[in-house]
Amino acid sequence: QVQLVESGGGLVQAGGSLRLSCAVSGSVFSINDMGWYRQAPGKQRELVASITTSRTTNYADSVKGRFTISRDNAKNTVYLQMSSLKPEDTAVYYCNVYLTVIGPRWGQGTQVTISS
Repeated sequence: QVQLVESGGGLVQAGGSLRLSCAVSGSVFSINDMGWYRQAPGKQRELVASITTSRTTNYADSVKGRFTISRDNAKNTVYLQMSSLKPEDTAVYYCNVYLTVIGPRWGQGTQVTISS
């Protein structure tokens, strides 16, 4: 009944920017932590950024200073603003939210490809 719909992925040249969105719909009673993960071919899925209910943020060292995670609680949406993109940022990006009682849920993934 709960769905996470991602959007905003695509192809962009190195140095460019993209903004990913993940909207939660359905029976949502309470959303706690939200985050973005990515998985490149042949690599494990890694945490890119997370944001708490109080909007405390954490970032992977590889994206610190370039990516910004934010949330709009009224819209049940988490965003990832990506700037100064590099070819090594190429991956499938997945949003993740932790819902009270239900637990963690994943988005469908969106492809981000950075050309050199």
